[in-house]
Amino acid sequence: MYRPQIKVLDCTIRDGGLINNHQFEDNFVRAVYKALSEAGVDYIELGYQASTKFFSPDKFGKWKFCDEAHLRKITEGIESKSKLSTMVDIGRVILDEVKPKKESVVDMIRVACYVKDIDKAIAHLNVYNDKGYETTVNIMAISTALAPDLEEGLAELALSPVKAVYIVDSYGALFSEQVHFLVELAKKHLNPKGIEVGFHAHNNQQLGFANTIEAIRKGANYMDATIYGIGRAAGNCPLELLLAFLKNPKFKLDPILKIIGEEFLPLREKIEWGYMIPDMVTGILNQHPRAAIAYRGNKEKVGFDEFYRSLLNDSELS
Repeated sequence: MYRPQIKVLDCTIRDGGLINNHQFEDNFVRAVYKALSEAGVDYIELGYQASTKFFSPDKFGKWKFCDEAHLRKITEGIESKSKLSTMVDIGRVILDEVKPKKESVVDMIRVACYVKDIDKAIAHLNVYNDKGYETTVNIMAISTALAPDLEEGLAELALSPVKAVYIVDSYGALFSEQVHFLVELAKKHLNPKGIEVGFHAHNNQQLGFANTIEAIRKGANYMDATIYGIGRAAGNCPLELLLAFLKNPKFKLDPILKIIGEEFLPLREKIEWGYMIPDMVTGILNQHPRAAIAYRGNKEKVGFDEFYRSLLNDSELS
């Protein structure tokens, strides 16, 4: 699949940080940034731009906050054509604390929200756009959204300064037919205004890469991925698979394969991510992965069948 319009954003450090409270060492983050730069990905997302007024630095590492000094320390001296990205959650950032683009190494700020908060996301977009940043909106947990609400939100976003709107399969619940429907729906509202559609997959049902391909086939041009699929719980679409699939000569696979062997295989022995049965269960039931994460951290685990029945009962009662 070769389509020059496709942009690849790597969110290894940002999404991977959800596993360890964003406490990656500087040397690891710098090695990741260097490898991604050599690989030629379009955007590199190094974390959240949350405020210390909402989160304690005693609990969360520096990639929860993406302080300008820390970002410069990671990126300085490394030749890169990749743009730098950070993410904000509505209600967890102080807008006045975000520097103007001319004072920052960050190129793009991505606003994460649920369908019900798209109006708040647009308020953020307007501020960041005025400050000089590229912007996206990432609509989380889209598998739980009602079509009328989603259509209304997309129509509002079509009038905003956003560069791309991401369909985010937060629960890893989508199948190809649903991906097709959501991408086509988003394109209908956004493409006439020159706004691109993006896709962010989770791998609860081993469909992260497959669903990313389906989104590409239907015309989504902004694609998220992470090295070796690292990410909360079941993880994300693996970057190495996506780059190999795209057949674009600007992307280089070798640096990603090298850092997987040198950094990610050892890391996989220390922290856990990827497809596992508890994550599959939350995916097929279209539920937040918090129950699976709690299960994986519990030393006194019940059987997978009992875990499944407990969540099934909860979903039937709700």
